[in-house]
Amino acid sequence: MSFENLHTYSPAQYDSILSVFTLTAAVFAAVLIYSLATASSLSPRYRILSVLTGVVMVSATIELGLLALQWSSAFSFDGEQYVRGDSLFSNGFRYMNWSIDVPVLLTQLLIVAGLTGRVFFTRWASFVVAGLAMIWTGYVGQFDEVDGGARFWAWGGISTVFYLWLLYVAYQSVRDAKALAPSSVTRLLDVVWILFLVSWTIYPLGYLMPQISNSSDGAVIRSFIYSFADISSKAVYGVLLAIIAQKVSAADGYRPSIESSFWLSKDETKANA
Repeated sequence: MSFENLHTYSPAQYDSILSVFTLTAAVFAAVLIYSLATASSLSPRYRILSVLTGVVMVSATIELGLLALQWSSAFSFDGEQYVRGDSLFSNGFRYMNWSIDVPVLLTQLLIVAGLTGRVFFTRWASFVVAGLAMIWTGYVGQFDEVDGGARFWAWGGISTVFYLWLLYVAYQSVRDAKALAPSSVTRLLDVVWILFLVSWTIYPLGYLMPQISNSSDGAVIRSFIYSFADISSKAVYGVLLAIIAQKVSAADGYRPSIESSFWLSKDETKANA
């Protein structure tokens, strides 16, 4: 049982959690529109990025909608505070959504990196195995988050091992991307690596929150942690990869990228014209 069900909430706490669900879903919907609107500015080689971003945004929006509905039905107002009703709130939807989004997000990185052939498929297989193993072992561990016993820490530790493997493969991919990319995007690739490192490392704080602060405030903080990490690792990441793809497409001489990109500097526009 998710530890959120153990507590009562003031109207401000309850509304904060519901509002952050709504805000995150709205951000994902906005990025979906952005992705669709800018797809034609990417060269055919990179246009699949927009499709994959759309998959992530749709699945994440559905997940946030389900969480909001579940939160609304799990608690009722008794005149002073929100107390648990007949149903339970569960973060399980997050893990199911991550099972879809993590492999897709990592595939996007490989596409932007310009990797092909055997290297692409080897890295992709590593990403999928490490990513899904990280998520599913963490999912098993969170069933014991209320007790915080040995299984909670053991499965969390196993999940961390897979995360470190995933992180190493991501570092290799960003490094290879910088070696192949034009100089105009190398700094952006550094930003991708920092964003990846920071946003993905924030998730374990949400996993550990029942042990850090097993309280209604802790539940509010966890919802903000997960939403901040989701927005950073999905929405911001997707837009950043699209910008890199536009710049690379322009450097390759793709006219729609040169003519429609907001992200090209004047020097880049002249050089690619």
